[in-house]
Amino acid sequence: MRNWRPVLLDTIAVLAVFGFLNGASAQSLQTEHTYKLDDVDSRTPASLEDVSWLVGSWSGDAFGNTFEEVWNPPSAGSMVGMWKLIEEDQVVFYELMLLVEEEGSLSLKVKHFNDDLTAWENKEDYVRFRLVKMGDDAVHFSGLSFHRINEDEIHAFIALHHEGEVREEKLVYRRNN
Repeated sequence: MRNWRPVLLDTIAVLAVFGFLNGASAQSLQTEHTYKLDDVDSRTPASLEDVSWLVGSWSGDAFGNTFEEVWNPPSAGSMVGMWKLIEEDQVVFYELMLLVEEEGSLSLKVKHFNDDLTAWENKEDYVRFRLVKMGDDAVHFSGLSFHRINEDEIHAFIALHHEGEVREEKLVYRRNN
């Protein structure tokens, strides 16, 4: 089983250092399909209703393996999601996600867990992806983009940083019935 933690931890560290997760930097292209937030004061106005097409149960392909993701409908200013990566019928890691309205825009907060539910981040810490821009069928957070292909398919792209290199990883979502 491949160990995904070092690559994802490097990504988290690089994003934090350069302020992509905390919004310390209008917008510029980071990879072919992802953007970064260059000016925290230029946040794109948005609400949870703008991304309600994420709601539902999804599965798909990522990192050469399969994943499952579930998003609850918006309520009380947030949407809660869960993601897990599966390799050879075993969970590699989990993510607990909170999509919230803040500062008139959206932020995606993510906490990572090993297969035994031990957290990667410290108790108070999480990864924050601030909204960079919106399209009719796309939402772009700093380093993470979702493109709605149709009602039953989404393509997501994440910018991964590892050992000084940046690469883009594609995730293909298919709605579960």
